[in-house]
Amino acid sequence: MECENPVFRTESLTFSYPGGEPVLKDLSLELAEGKITTIIGANGCGKSTLLNLLTRNLTPDSGSIYLNDRPVGEIKSKDYAKEVAIVHQNNTAPPDVTVGRLVAFGRTPYTVCGFPEDREKDQKIIRHALEVTGMADLKDRRVAELSGGQKQRAWIAMALAQDTKILFLDEPTTYLDIRYQLDILRLVRSLNREYGLTIAMVLHDINQSLYYSDEIIALKDGGILAQGEPESVISSELVKEVYDVDLRLVQVEGKPFILPI
Repeated sequence: MECENPVFRTESLTFSYPGGEPVLKDLSLELAEGKITTIIGANGCGKSTLLNLLTRNLTPDSGSIYLNDRPVGEIKSKDYAKEVAIVHQNNTAPPDVTVGRLVAFGRTPYTVCGFPEDREKDQKIIRHALEVTGMADLKDRRVAELSGGQKQRAWIAMALAQDTKILFLDEPTTYLDIRYQLDILRLVRSLNREYGLTIAMVLHDINQSLYYSDEIIALKDGGILAQGEPESVISSELVKEVYDVDLRLVQVEGKPFILPI
């Protein structure tokens, strides 16, 4: 699917883990600037692998990845980290690290020989990241002492401290109860609507994908099965094809909603 203003573009992307079959096969896509794009699909379809390829944590077997029409391999690591931030599914921090210190790690791309390029600017951005994520009052708390939802907010704050325009989130609601799932998704929407971040994330909950996304990419067997606005992409037939389960699509207050049969 072609976008008007793509920030990321892949062409014929193929990737396999050592000794395994290809996880992604000849995959071409575009991610739209200024939108929330959610990647859905069954376990093992390549969702997290795709995010790790886009963020250069993995290298494709073949094909190309472009950031603003520039091959990502030509961009220096420090410059890339000023453009793209990612929050992984599983994150760990030393037991004595405080929230404030963790968030400060996000300023690493802006150091020279280990020293800040602009200490005053760093502190301003760190404070902003803490405030936006609602973690300012917890900046002196150790990360190990936080609840699951607070920890996720702390990691998102660290990503925001990188001061990028693009944010990737790999299953940001995993292991959280429903209250904190919605809390994180509302934060994601706020980051997009109020601060203009381009966001791509992986979600398992179809209804959350419908409600909190501008675009959805459905993966199956290493390729794109469908891409577009949620209302035009999600259907009972698509859910059956992606997850091999029968569900029905209903309208709730004018919005589509997936229910079990």
